[in-house]
Amino acid sequence: MNPNMTPVDWAKRPILEKYADFTGRASRPELWWYVLAVVVAFILVRIIESILGIGHMIFYSYGPLTILLWLATIVPSIAVGVRRLHDTNRSGWWILLPIVPYCLALVLGGAAMMGGAAAGGGVGMMAGAGIAGIFMLLAFAADILIIVFYCLPGTPGDNKYGPPPLGAGTVPAE
Repeated sequence: MNPNMTPVDWAKRPILEKYADFTGRASRPELWWYVLAVVVAFILVRIIESILGIGHMIFYSYGPLTILLWLATIVPSIAVGVRRLHDTNRSGWWILLPIVPYCLALVLGGAAMMGGAAAGGGVGMMAGAGIAGIFMLLAFAADILIIVFYCLPGTPGDNKYGPPPLGAGTVPAE
């Protein structure tokens, strides 16, 4: 691979060349240029939906173009994230770390709030909200940890996930 790729080349690589490739490694430029391109695409789609008046058709929050863009980018987004974790010599399963506390917040906090509502007491509902809040903070901390992993430099040379994404012996000026 040519380490002198342009930002556009880096941004389109996860979609056009490695759409559902969860093996190998991804460099920092590949991840972050892709993230920037996806964020810009979502902003443009939201502006177009607002102009067309279709910005709040789904769940009173999202437009159909936003949902289509999300469906088109979810797989390559996860894949490039997994490959980026591989570049730092970490398992791709780390990407699931924030999901656990979010699910616990929903299940445990929601159950406690519903139990409090069924009992007719505001204290039970507040306890459920507190439980959900604690797990949401844990999930936020897990999100920050994953972002830190994404920002760390890749392992120089080969690691258990393959050769360096920029070629043997190359260290990118990132």
